[in-house]
Amino acid sequence: MVALGTGNAQAAGYRYWSFWESDGGAWTYATQGPATARPADGTVTGFRFSVSEDSGDAARPRRAPDFAAICGDTPGREGRKRIAVVVDSGTAADAPAVEEPPALRAECALLGEDATAAEALAAVAKPLRYNSEALLCAISGYPATGCGEQVTDTSMSTDTDRAQATPSAATDDTATADTAAADGTSSGGGPAVGLLGGAAAVLALVVAGRRQARRRRG
Repeated sequence: MVALGTGNAQAAGYRYWSFWESDGGAWTYATQGPATARPADGTVTGFRFSVSEDSGDAARPRRAPDFAAICGDTPGREGRKRIAVVVDSGTAADAPAVEEPPALRAECALLGEDATAAEALAAVAKPLRYNSEALLCAISGYPATGCGEQVTDTSMSTDTDRAQATPSAATDDTATADTAAADGTSSGGGPAVGLLGGAAAVLALVVAGRRQARRRRG
């Protein structure tokens, strides 16, 4: 994650701002934090908000690190340096709940020769928010809350919940069938076999009783 002292990404499934550097060619994941990195005049720095596992799969800024395109209209000055800053807030898929990522922006910061990348960012994209461990949590107020939080993938748990629902339904059906056999009802809507057998036995006793009564009268 982007810290004042280090620029290493944390473990899998974290949402954070990553820090990138370039001399105008391609983006390279920064090996140090923006507070210690002191880019030279003509350098492009980038910040990208995304969900990634580590520095190996972190998403790069989606704008090419073109110093001339960003700082071409800013004249150089003696004792000052120009740093192009690209801020890519990522996609809606990376955004925290109920937040919408701001549009990508690129600005040119004119700073003292000893300025850091963090100072360049602050010059063009305030307000910045850091946590107590010096992690960069928000650029230009985005995101409004949170800082490097772990993102949980709920798709697997949802599938698990569905898988667990099937055995539960089968268990409920079995319990219903057992109850039907005990109380003379059927899960299919008709009478149970046990109830029919019991009714037949009662009818046989009634018929036998009537025959005995007739014999006594005769």
